Amino acid sequence: MYLTNRQLVEKNNPLKWGLLFAVALLLSACGSQQHSDLDAYIEDVKQKTKGRIDPLPEVKTYESEVYDAAELRDPFTPYAEEPSEELSVPGPVPDQNRKREALEAFPLDSLAFVGHLERDGTLWGLVQAPDDSIYRVSAGNHLGKNYGEILNISESKILLKEIIPNGTGGWVEREASLALTE
Repeated sequence: MYLTNRQLVEKNNPLKWGLLFAVALLLSACGSQQHSDLDAYIEDVKQKTKGRIDPLPEVKTYESEVYDAAELRDPFTPYAEEPSEELSVPGPVPDQNRKREALEAFPLDSLAFVGHLERDGTLWGLVQAPDDSIYRVSAGNHLGKNYGEILNISESKILLKEIIPNGTGGWVEREASLALTE
């Protein structure tokens, strides 16, 4: 049986009432009770006090500087003149011609005094390098990058003398030590 448009529009058509009931049922299921927790969260966020955002900092404009070579110092020349080789500098001078020892390749703070040996009254120190190698040293040996020479070895530390540059072309001696690490 085929229904015409006129038959669908009539007041007492059961198909029309059934269709209306199904649409009403669907619309009632989409009510606001499903989203009550979301609505509560939105209200909570709206109730919070709104913070104030600081304005962006003002950007300073760049002002260029013109370099006039006639009035200013040449930027490629050093401030102080280097001392000439003829001028003798008082104070200690490291022996640049001496063959460097293995422990002079490492900074002093990277070396560790890990033990000592005594034989025939001579005390030897055991120094560990950063590469985990152990070296046997005695008084007179050199270690560290600052021309450090071992003066004395005791059971608890190695005392040495370093020669460091003083910043004006000369050299200064200072004492340093390596303490025994436990």
